[in-house]
Amino acid sequence: MINCEKLYNSFKKEEIDFFTGVPDSTFKDWMKYLADNHNKKLTNIIASNECEAVAIASGYHLATGKVGVVYLQNSGLGKTVNPITSLADPEVYSIPMLLMIGWRGEPGKKDEPQHKKMGRITLPLLDTLEIPYFELPENQTEAEDLISKVKSKTITQNRPYALIIKKGLFETYEQKNKTLQDYEMDREEAIKTTINELSGNEVIVSTTGKTSRELFEYRKEKQQSHQNDFLTVGAMGCSASIALGIALNQKEKQVYVFDGDGAVIMQEGTLSTIGNYSPRNLYHIVFDNESYDSTGGQPTTSTTVNFEKLALANNYLSAKTVQTKEELTYAVKEMKEKEGPQMLIVKVNKGARKDLGRPTTTPIENKKSFITFLGK
Repeated sequence: MINCEKLYNSFKKEEIDFFTGVPDSTFKDWMKYLADNHNKKLTNIIASNECEAVAIASGYHLATGKVGVVYLQNSGLGKTVNPITSLADPEVYSIPMLLMIGWRGEPGKKDEPQHKKMGRITLPLLDTLEIPYFELPENQTEAEDLISKVKSKTITQNRPYALIIKKGLFETYEQKNKTLQDYEMDREEAIKTTINELSGNEVIVSTTGKTSRELFEYRKEKQQSHQNDFLTVGAMGCSASIALGIALNQKEKQVYVFDGDGAVIMQEGTLSTIGNYSPRNLYHIVFDNESYDSTGGQPTTSTTVNFEKLALANNYLSAKTVQTKEELTYAVKEMKEKEGPQMLIVKVNKGARKDLGRPTTTPIENKKSFITFLGK
């Protein structure tokens, strides 16, 4: 296993101290290290999405002549195809950078359904994109030699190179600078409170990660059917768009989005589309815990985002923020009696219980029962 401090020293030796990207659980300890040392001995820019991260690293190179590192889960590799091929590519601006790619769904390793396809095609996709890649080895000396080699190649060839990061590569790193939160509820309690105020006939589209897991668990606890719920197990940031497509074509049903701050930030343009088409039956609930909870609790940029103003600026009819269970209960009662699109921001503490389960139905089973519920 690799020690985070030693790995950073290997980058520093090659004059690499600029990092940007979207967190991944594969290297959550590395993310903690970067967060602890931002503005001390390195720069760590939290990007809203992987496409943006590639562009930030490109700007960094243009401004300094140096090489930046873009970190991402392989699921986000698809998002980078546009700037990789039309910006950083040797046939366009020929910009050197290192991509640290977490390899979820590695063939032969157990993982969730949403990671299997991308896990299988990650290396072939890099081949297609003509991005040379190497697996970062566990041995520290070998890792340092590889970083030196790849740094030299990305500079001399003026092109992106990739480092593939396997699960379990990093030693545990205990974060020193932790953000303290003191909200009344965690996300799971907020989800339960919301569900308890709904009639049971609404459509719910829940976002990627622990939000969908907690919704599934609560349905199970209450012995309720899962057919009302579309669990967006992959495609981070796309739940609101899925809900929009449903709301525009199922106008007799109220459609609720159970979203997260990181997901909304990743696809903020969706708010503009929702506001433009203004479905009267769409209700957007954002559980804001200021973190990427499902990948290790790394911070999002939500502390500097005013979601209320953002929603209203994009033609939502109303937007409101709540912090307590009592406020949430009242807000949901109020919301369901009014026309949308509406946004409700629920401030919650990050974290989830350790015994949180995963959906026991497959994505295909979820889709079939959901379509049946919609009467199609």
